[in-house]
Amino acid sequence: MNIIMANDHAAVELKTEIKNYLEAAGHHVTDLGVGNGERADYPDKGAEAAREYLKGGYDFGILCCGTGIGISIAANKVKGIRCALPQNLFAAQMAKEHNNCQFIAFGGRIEYPQPVTQMVQGFIDASFGGERHARRVEMIMEIES
Repeated sequence: MNIIMANDHAAVELKTEIKNYLEAAGHHVTDLGVGNGERADYPDKGAEAAREYLKGGYDFGILCCGTGIGISIAANKVKGIRCALPQNLFAAQMAKEHNNCQFIAFGGRIEYPQPVTQMVQGFIDASFGGERHARRVEMIMEIES
């Protein structure tokens, strides 16, 4: 898979952990985030990754900031993007199965009940359910109009 990632300075370690996990599994990761010692504003990083995703060529994206909240809000402001903020494995799977999200976001300062890499894998393994969920996703996207 071709995955886009972005992060701010509050989630460098988490971004690195996820990126290493994905690359070890054979995925290609485009990293728009920052490394140790660099500072970045999460709204800029979320919007940058979302806009780059919309250019095409990516299967999905992962965003990380201190809580995951701000960067997910920023990405969701980009027309056409659905970014979820899963709090556990079940929510990560449902983000794909029910909402067909293109992005998931995590917080570098959050303690999750399962490893974040497990949630990422759950998102990867999930498939969009279509049918009744497609109608609801369309309803969500119509809100942008």
